[in-house]
Amino acid sequence: MIPVQGYEGHQVAVLGLGRSGLSAARALRAGAAVPICWDDNPKACAAAEAEGFEIRDLSREGAFDAVASLIVSPGIPHLYPAPNPVIAKAWEAGVPVDNDIGLFFRSLATGDWNRFGAPPKVIAVTGSNGKSTTSALLHHILDAAGRGSQLAGNIGRGVLDIDPPGDGDVVVLELSSYQTDLARALTPDLAVFTNLSPDHLDRHAGLGGYFAAKRRLFAEGGPDRAVIGVDEDEGRYIANQLSEGPGDDRVIRISSGQKLSGPGWMVFVRKGFLSEWRKGRQVGSIDLRAITGLPGAHNHQNACAAYAAARALGVAPRQVEAGFKTFAGLPHRSQVIAEAGGVTFVNDSKATNVESALKALQAFDNIRWICGGLQKDGGLDGLAAALPNVRKAYVIGREAEGFALQLSGIEAEACRTMEVAVARAIDEAEPGDVVLLAPAAASFDQYDNFEKRGEDFAARVKSALA
Repeated sequence: MIPVQGYEGHQVAVLGLGRSGLSAARALRAGAAVPICWDDNPKACAAAEAEGFEIRDLSREGAFDAVASLIVSPGIPHLYPAPNPVIAKAWEAGVPVDNDIGLFFRSLATGDWNRFGAPPKVIAVTGSNGKSTTSALLHHILDAAGRGSQLAGNIGRGVLDIDPPGDGDVVVLELSSYQTDLARALTPDLAVFTNLSPDHLDRHAGLGGYFAAKRRLFAEGGPDRAVIGVDEDEGRYIANQLSEGPGDDRVIRISSGQKLSGPGWMVFVRKGFLSEWRKGRQVGSIDLRAITGLPGAHNHQNACAAYAAARALGVAPRQVEAGFKTFAGLPHRSQVIAEAGGVTFVNDSKATNVESALKALQAFDNIRWICGGLQKDGGLDGLAAALPNVRKAYVIGREAEGFALQLSGIEAEACRTMEVAVARAIDEAEPGDVVLLAPAAASFDQYDNFEKRGEDFAARVKSALA
């Protein structure tokens, strides 16, 4: 646990008592603060009360009297589409609003660091797609290279739940826009931006607000070094803002679709080969084509980001390559779950938007595509470039018929349920086909989350093949 510093003897309110909220309350108490907890869910309040935390309805008048700060869980809207009423009351009372990420950055460093030969470092990864895989891959590379590391944030453990890092250790954080948008302290040693595509637009009042939330990671604290995906204008903008000139190697530019050139530090993939260039010459190369844990162009971008971050930490190219070869991938992200009769079954339930589904579809040929769910804004036109890879779509979800009608140019069958979709895909699949779950939609019309959807797909595939 990372005890929170700076609130000794002060009341600190905690709104939302899920994983991050309870973790924040415990870390505040460990730092001698007095947590005051609240959640609209009575069961969550009861669980916190059972741990000895004071429960106070933060929506009542006077609830913020003598409160030093309000810590908000990431799922609670603080501005758009409308501020949570408790947050609005904190504003009125002049109480600073923060989250567990802000507490983490203000509390991580301690006096013990003075006796370390090398201070711990924090690597923070954000972006629309690939940040989970990039974070997990970097963590895996560091472990394989014998560097002490911990994985936390939007993946793995809560940021305040990790162990205090030791001499030369690395903390790898995956940070979502919900986390970067509100944190009052954002000071990583190295920050990584993978890419940007439309997502969470209601929460950020449009694409500009969404990008602004991501950009805070680079603008608020000013990392010592940044790894920036430059395949979109937003990435090129951030790289330009951070760089003092073409040869500024504090900015490492990465790409999975173009050859980069110039005197700076860059990592890119072309035709399956990753290349590292620095000061106008190539200093490293890895053949990614046979690395099963990193299929497709989107995973090649993840490989570029993790490679660049590891190299910035002094890990040798051969050590990075060894880490790539033993990386098994993440559940629900281009995860091969079975192979039978020449047919491969791939679970990419994490492809909850059009951009991530497009990348999944571009990674394979002869696809029998299971898709559908709670559709996000923007329609499905962005998938057009990959539809030639699809032999047939099997559409799930309560609005399967409407979803199927938008898939022009390919055969699409409205199956509605995962059970029917898997059965139909298996029945029609031929050797060389890939049965791919890449929904291009949220799961909430049928499942609690994308993990449950992926688990259902995997279970039905394994049952059918048994």
